[in-house]
Amino acid sequence: MSSDVESDDIEARARRRVRRKMAFYTHALVYVLVNLGLFAISAASGTGRWPMFALLGWGFALAIHGIVTFTGLHGQGVRERMLAKEIERLRKKS
Repeated sequence: MSSDVESDDIEARARRRVRRKMAFYTHALVYVLVNLGLFAISAASGTGRWPMFALLGWGFALAIHGIVTFTGLHGQGVRERMLAKEIERLRKKS
């Protein structure tokens, strides 16, 4: 029974991690496609470099999204170790 619960927990965690990664990859794809479109419109109309503002601003947001996504995924081990230490500390006090 414990193995089934543990397996379900691992699968649920894996699904959450994959969902977070896919959200970032979708964001990155939309970023690339929209910015390519903006540059194509700009080139066709000869209106200058205005798409650069969208590229840089949105690029900054995308970078933050990537950092939060991937450091959060790696940070789970840190949180779990901290939680285990706190549990152990509280058990020793009891």
